[in-house]
Amino acid sequence: MKDKIRFHLDEQVDPEIALQLRRRGIDVTTTVEVGLRSSSDQSQLNFIRQQNRVIFTHDKDFLIIANDTSDHPGIVYCKQRTRSIGEMIKGLILIQEIYTPEEMVGRVEYL
Repeated sequence: MKDKIRFHLDEQVDPEIALQLRRRGIDVTTTVEVGLRSSSDQSQLNFIRQQNRVIFTHDKDFLIIANDTSDHPGIVYCKQRTRSIGEMIKGLILIQEIYTPEEMVGRVEYL
């Protein structure tokens, strides 16, 4: 059995997404839960590196980070208010089903 992607949700991501992913057995943390609310993008990046988690964000700054370095466990970006909660959940589930954590390293996926 291959390893599964573990997600981290940035603070502007609706917490309902974390709840629904957990109901489906997906390992997910949120910025608020791990005490990183209002922390810098660099702090978030350090956390996902330490925890080997793919970050899901609406923050375009992470696209800039990804352009500057591939030293991250993966970024999933969705422009805010362009997808429903259900669409975002389905997209994250699909990403977890088709990619391994190793395949997401340095990768940016768009929902």
